[in-house]
Amino acid sequence: MEKTIMKPSAMLNPVPVVLVSCADDREENLITIAWAGTICSDPPMVSISVRKERHSYHIIRESGEFVINLVTEDLAKATDFCGVRSGRDLDKFEVCGLSKVPGAVVAAPLVAESPVNLECKVKQIIECGSHDVFLAEIVKVHADQALFDEAGRIRLDKAGLVAYCHGEYFGLKKQPLGKFGYSVMKPKTRKRINRERYQAKHQKK
Repeated sequence: MEKTIMKPSAMLNPVPVVLVSCADDREENLITIAWAGTICSDPPMVSISVRKERHSYHIIRESGEFVINLVTEDLAKATDFCGVRSGRDLDKFEVCGLSKVPGAVVAAPLVAESPVNLECKVKQIIECGSHDVFLAEIVKVHADQALFDEAGRIRLDKAGLVAYCHGEYFGLKKQPLGKFGYSVMKPKTRKRINRERYQAKHQKK
């Protein structure tokens, strides 16, 4: 297949879109971040990239903490709004009708409407150019009880999460292509998983 050569750009897609809450001794704010990712599992760590001129940048840098709130389709409009309007001018929680829940460890509030909230402590800041990268450890996780199945497993596939791809938001509600490791899965295991999916699908009807 013939390729078109382009100039270097941040073309990695899709990416998670998250709503990050932060706070200092003066205010609380929300910022939409599309450049966020997992960087380590032990200890659990994440990164977010923020422009220096963003209002939340200095709040996060000075406080050394923030909360990543996962975004659902129901939160997509509020998330977009929080990405294009500045907290210098308005209270985004109030304008978007979002509820605050106190964190267990950090001072920044959780967004109650988000199904999963990650309390984070900044460990390192890397200056990269247009954005600074905040490397942070996840110190507490909050998840809606409704997301857990009878076996106690969290079902993020039921949360209605959203991804961001080249300027647009997409819901993640389609049937998964396969579990991790499905390319080498034994036929017996594949048959059992397909049977469980079939049963789960028809139990809803």
